[in-house]
Amino acid sequence: MKFFIDTANLKEIQEAQDLGVLDGVTTNPSLMAKEGISGKNNVLKHYKAICEIVDGDVSAEVIATDFEGMIREGEELAELDDKIVVKIPMIKDGVKALRYFSEKGIKTNCTLIFSAGQALLAAKAGASYVSPFIGRLDDISFDGIELIEQIRTIYDNYGFDTEILAASVRHPIHIIRCAEIGADVMTGPLSAITALLKHPLTDIGLEKFLSDHAKTNA
Repeated sequence: MKFFIDTANLKEIQEAQDLGVLDGVTTNPSLMAKEGISGKNNVLKHYKAICEIVDGDVSAEVIATDFEGMIREGEELAELDDKIVVKIPMIKDGVKALRYFSEKGIKTNCTLIFSAGQALLAAKAGASYVSPFIGRLDDISFDGIELIEQIRTIYDNYGFDTEILAASVRHPIHIIRCAEIGADVMTGPLSAITALLKHPLTDIGLEKFLSDHAKTNA
């Protein structure tokens, strides 16, 4: 399973890259705003800075909600770097844009997926990735992991190449469950990734090893 980090914070992206497990980055307008990045030129410059850090795909989201606007913005984003994946919302004109970009050979990530039907449409339109938001589904008392299972079954049934990118991942249990089901990618905060490192028995064992070493080498 690929590990993407969901942030626009360059320091966090660099830390994840240095860990040696990072496969890509996802961003959105909210994450850009959180970092105080505003204005078209600054946003584009920030995407380029992200691409300089990571080796894999970087999802960059369009703001427009009409077909022509999404095409214009998406083509501009795609020109920034070969790593850019144009992030398109799951709306009617978004599906049209997915097909357009697919035919142009531009990678896409269909975002704001909350149902298996939406994921099916995105795959039919040629999306490179679909992003089901499992954490947000959990927030409304629907099991987000169940949606990943549905999409996995449908894609396997028909051999779709579209990758399932589990989004809105919030903690390590989300990551483990997505890996068990067969999600192709997960994207979440740095805290969720580094939480996989932790286990009390690891800490206890290491402390004992070091203590024993100190005793025998005093």
